[in-house]
Amino acid sequence: MEIALRAALLGYLSNHPRLSTELNAISEEAPLRASLPWLAIVASASSDWSHKTGSGREVRIAIELQARGDDPETAGQLVAEIEKAVEDLPHDQTGFRIANIQFLRARTEQRGGTIRAVLLEYRFRILAN
Repeated sequence: MEIALRAALLGYLSNHPRLSTELNAISEEAPLRASLPWLAIVASASSDWSHKTGSGREVRIAIELQARGDDPETAGQLVAEIEKAVEDLPHDQTGFRIANIQFLRARTEQRGGTIRAVLLEYRFRILAN
C-alpha cells in the first residue's frame, strides 16, 4: 500500500493546477535535471495499521521543496500551497482508503548560495479496500 499511496500523492500533486505551473518538476526522487523550484517525494516508511477484519498501513512520507532565494519567506507561499494540496488528497483511492492525513514536522535550511530546502513530513493512515 505504501507504493500505491506514493503514486497517488505524486499523481495528485503533479496534476494540481497551481503547483504544476509554479514548480519546474514534481517527482518521486530529486530530479537530475530541473531548475529550481522543484518538489520530490524523498522518503517513506510504513508500519502495520491493520484491524480485526482488514489490513492497513501507517505511512510516513517526506516531501522536499527546493527553491531559490535569500529571504526566508521566499518559499513560504509555495509551502502553504503544498501543505494544502497534501491535506486535500482525496481519501478514496484505488485499492485503499485514507483514514487520516496528519502533518508531523517541517525543516527548512539554507544551502549553498541562495538555495533553500524545505522538508515536510506527513503521516497517512490507510486501509485496504
